[in-house]
Amino acid sequence: MALMNSVASPLLPPADTAHLPPPAARAPTPGHRALDRLNPLASVRRRFQRWWQERLPFCDSLLLTQRNVYILPTGAGWMLALTLLVLLIASINFQINLGYLLTFLLAGSAVVGMHVCHANLRGIILQLQAPEPHFLGGSMAFKVQLSSARRSPRHGIALSVHGAGGPQWVWTDVPAQGQASVQLAFKPARRGLQRLPTLTAETRFPLGSFRVWTYWRPAAQVLVYPAPEVPAPPLPPAEPLADGSGGAVAQGSGEFDGVRAYRRGDPFKRVVWKKAAKSLASGSGDLLSRDAPQIRHHELWLDLAQAALPDPEARIARLTAWVLQADRMGLNYGLRLPGGQIAPGAGAAHRRRCLEALALC
Repeated sequence: MALMNSVASPLLPPADTAHLPPPAARAPTPGHRALDRLNPLASVRRRFQRWWQERLPFCDSLLLTQRNVYILPTGAGWMLALTLLVLLIASINFQINLGYLLTFLLAGSAVVGMHVCHANLRGIILQLQAPEPHFLGGSMAFKVQLSSARRSPRHGIALSVHGAGGPQWVWTDVPAQGQASVQLAFKPARRGLQRLPTLTAETRFPLGSFRVWTYWRPAAQVLVYPAPEVPAPPLPPAEPLADGSGGAVAQGSGEFDGVRAYRRGDPFKRVVWKKAAKSLASGSGDLLSRDAPQIRHHELWLDLAQAALPDPEARIARLTAWVLQADRMGLNYGLRLPGGQIAPGAGAAHRRRCLEALALC
């Protein structure tokens, strides 16, 4: 087994800590980022990292072999090598037999630790469990499952999102012929359909003198919904139907005949208790009251032109808030976008369809 892959060493510098696990990585300070920009080698390193990551294939299941697992000494490993060299020179100079014994004993332990460390990561299968759609602005969590067919357990396996301003390692042990799951998170920068970021897995077991790691580019994509406007504005007024068919009517303030938001003083017999139970179970606590003196011929359309905001992303955020508000009130609503429209409907499937259209518009 080679000590390192010749094309992998510039990716990350050797760690400067020797114990296991290493301390939590600190986020770079503004001063460190400024020094990084002044460093002429920083841009070359970033370009090489981008070129290297583009060579990695996309896959949702990765088997770690000697072809995609790399090894280098840590800072403690280089210090151990320097110590062994000093001990060897001193033993040769003064002809100390116990010095020879100590030097070769420590060197043999380091070589065995190198093989054990490399074998601790080699042979593991990484499998991605794709995340559900998520709203922009929050951290998106997803799970990675580690499987091992070996009859002995694997200790000290760490995973993190690569290049996220300082890795946040999640450590786990994989049992013998078993599985283990870890949960990672990242924060999307924009809405729409996005690929998951590149992941890193590493171990320093058992001595901490060597670092074994790998890179993984998941093929799964995740849909990021737009962030809704907070606080949510009132719903727009409903539009009259051209054919005169039935529907719900707006009162100009986001309320509709048949169902409206609960007002203080409304009798309890008008409260829609089924929807109230769902709202309380979801944690929103919104109550709805029946208000149906008569059914008029109107329907609710959520149009991008009705969101009178100069910023296009702010208009999409307002439409997202309207979709969530109309769905929470149990109304039938349609969605109009520049690329088409979605007919009025209700329910979880209709809400998901509208949010997907807003995310991809």
